[in-house]
Amino acid sequence: MLWHLVSAMMLTFFLSFWMGFTDAAYAISTVIGTRTLKPIFAVCLATTGNFVGMIFGSAVAFTMGTGIISESVASGEVILMALVGALIFDVIFSWGLALPISETHVLVGGLIGSGFAAGGLEAIRLLDIFSKIVVPMIIAPPASVAIVFMITLVIIRASGNMAAPRANRYFRRLQILTSLFLSAADGTNDAQKTMGIATVLLIYYGYVSEFAVPSWVMMTSYATLSMGTFLGGWRIVKTMATRITKIRPYQGFSAEAGSALILGSTALLGLPVSSTHVTGGAIMGTGLAHRAKSVKWVTSRRIVLAWVLSVPVPSLFSFILYKMVTFL
Repeated sequence: MLWHLVSAMMLTFFLSFWMGFTDAAYAISTVIGTRTLKPIFAVCLATTGNFVGMIFGSAVAFTMGTGIISESVASGEVILMALVGALIFDVIFSWGLALPISETHVLVGGLIGSGFAAGGLEAIRLLDIFSKIVVPMIIAPPASVAIVFMITLVIIRASGNMAAPRANRYFRRLQILTSLFLSAADGTNDAQKTMGIATVLLIYYGYVSEFAVPSWVMMTSYATLSMGTFLGGWRIVKTMATRITKIRPYQGFSAEAGSALILGSTALLGLPVSSTHVTGGAIMGTGLAHRAKSVKWVTSRRIVLAWVLSVPVPSLFSFILYKMVTFL
């Protein structure tokens, strides 16, 4: 039993590292795409921002820990198979195919699959999943597109008489601030996912009596996420920053400001929104405000396809894995 807990906790924190390695880099994709900062400085900024994300509390962690599967089935075996199923999908689509898939929905899919395999439909929090996962999943991309589209139009109108070189210098400075804020909002969304899973594991095995994230769990989640952010994710940054649309400094500022606003608000509300959905929609929105032809729709359709698959496929993987392990 202790071995199951230790193994599940270790894999949970590895997932935090992996999310930083493949997902948290989205927060700096625009600041790199506009050449405001060199990649190494942008990564250091994102790493710092990840730790700043602790100011947002733990509402998302509560949702991830108690709002997807029942605590009564959150054993080490269930969590292990959920994470393994999620990581298999993640490695194939995120690292292998360099597609910016939703880490949030991959993890949710994994939990649903193994939770259903262990406890049936009654172990799945259907109402919470619908209200806190499905609805935001549907609303987040178009909301991000619309908000950033409007921000970009306002900037274009307001700076219409400003010379391009001067405007670029001005928005490059502002981008450093918005990138930091976005990294904090994105980092808290990612770190709190593992905080929630680690805490519900401690509840299941009797080490914690109620859902309150221990300080060491919080620090470990943020530390592993930041380490992953510092070490990798360049292929996905390139996809987000250059293959969807060509990014200019004012567009980068708009995308970062809009994304940070949405991610920060949803973090406080306890909604584990996909940072991939939000930042991808933001980049599309700012590209549309410039002109529709500037958005590379082929790449966008491939990204949407990966998003659509990010819940059912990991769920199937985790279901099969749990059944195989318990059968053996």
